Amino acid sequence: MKFIVKLFPEITIKSRPVRKRFTQRLQSNLQIILQRIEPKIKVRALWDRIDIDCPPEADANYEAIIEVLACTPGISHCLEVQEYPLGTFDDVLARVISAYGERLAEKRFVVRAKRAGKHEFNSQDLERYIGGGLLSQTDALKVDLHTPEVTVNIEVKDQKLFVVERRIKGLGGYPQGTQEGVVSLISGGFDSIVASYLTMKRGTKTHFVFFNLGGAAHEVGVKQVAFFLWKKYGSAAKVKFVTVPFEGVVAEILQHVHHSHMGVVLKRMMLRAAEQVARRVKAEAMITGESIAQVSSQTLPNLRVIDEVTEALVLRPLITYDKQDIINIASQIGAYEFAASMPEYCGVISDRPTVRAQLSRVQEEEANFDFDVLEQALQNAIAQNITELAEQTGQAQLTASHKLGEHDVLIDVRHPDDQVKAPLNLPGANILTIPFYKVNDAFAELDQLKQYLLYCPKGVMSQLHAMHLRDQGFDNVGVYRPAGG
Repeated sequence: MKFIVKLFPEITIKSRPVRKRFTQRLQSNLQIILQRIEPKIKVRALWDRIDIDCPPEADANYEAIIEVLACTPGISHCLEVQEYPLGTFDDVLARVISAYGERLAEKRFVVRAKRAGKHEFNSQDLERYIGGGLLSQTDALKVDLHTPEVTVNIEVKDQKLFVVERRIKGLGGYPQGTQEGVVSLISGGFDSIVASYLTMKRGTKTHFVFFNLGGAAHEVGVKQVAFFLWKKYGSAAKVKFVTVPFEGVVAEILQHVHHSHMGVVLKRMMLRAAEQVARRVKAEAMITGESIAQVSSQTLPNLRVIDEVTEALVLRPLITYDKQDIINIASQIGAYEFAASMPEYCGVISDRPTVRAQLSRVQEEEANFDFDVLEQALQNAIAQNITELAEQTGQAQLTASHKLGEHDVLIDVRHPDDQVKAPLNLPGANILTIPFYKVNDAFAELDQLKQYLLYCPKGVMSQLHAMHLRDQGFDNVGVYRPAGG
């Protein structure tokens, strides 16, 4: 089994030193990934291509090899070929019939030949001879130059013949590691997933930073999708996954920042923290999944105010993308199910957010913020090698209860404004109102002989905080979801 890897066209127009460096990096990346599948696979870099020779032992992992070739950045396409010494045209015809004979039965076909080196024939001579031979010696229907059902591909390189059995479409882009490192602010939603993928495809060494706003359940989901992206599209690179506990930052914002500016201030706090993470991992830029006006914090005035908080480079690969385009890409790269089932943390979503934030007003709001809380979050950040995540992403969520037991205590973790606007109507229920940003600290003061069920309308924040409390050693906590809710 042999494959010929064709370089992404943008690589071939680089200067000679850059092209050589990119090709060598792609060769190294493929060697690293493929030898995890089969140690005897050989990868050789040439000027115009990369050759991959697979021993018979690799046949059992054929589909895994194909996936690597389809998902490794820097590849235009790959050809699965049979390699032979170049003989006479009759020898070439025999090789082609062996490979294509059955596929041509009752089909319209065309022969496409490429030639490099010094020969007494040209590509058209070879195409005409092989086409006529296939038409007379197989059950092919006819030659069709414009709308063929089967394309017979052959390549001649000096004194070697390559009969192409399969063409694998590549990912394009640049090889991982040819561009400087970046830190992607990943939340696990469609936007941050696709933004991360696009930077990986462009050759950047993409680290991940996750701002944990409420507990273990969301963190597990984000780790799953980050590991998926790395393993499928960038596993030749050694990258970090950094978790920054942001629950205290959210609580501080909710208590001291006007509701109209919560979203903008939160984004500024994230950029402040991400800049520190970028320095630690020696990254050159930060990546976000923002798109113009998709939500209130992403209007141009708001983005300008958000970016003012840092001197570091902030890149937004999706800035002009439509939401459906983003979702389509997530589906194409195999990440749709991750994003669709990811909890959406809505603790700092205001019902009347500003869309034209002024820097002076934002700075006034931040003057009430205790920045020691942000510093503490950074001190408590946990950095892991991405390879460590495989063992940590199997945690299940808590099963929600649809009925309240006689001795159960319901904790309404909604924001106080929501608790006032829509108080729970559960006659006879023992209900406590503890906002989500206080529940973790307040829970230890409750009567631990009782069983507590957390409630929020979507079941997201209640799940996050219940999982977090379980992680802290409290076994008397669960989640309440009304039947049909």
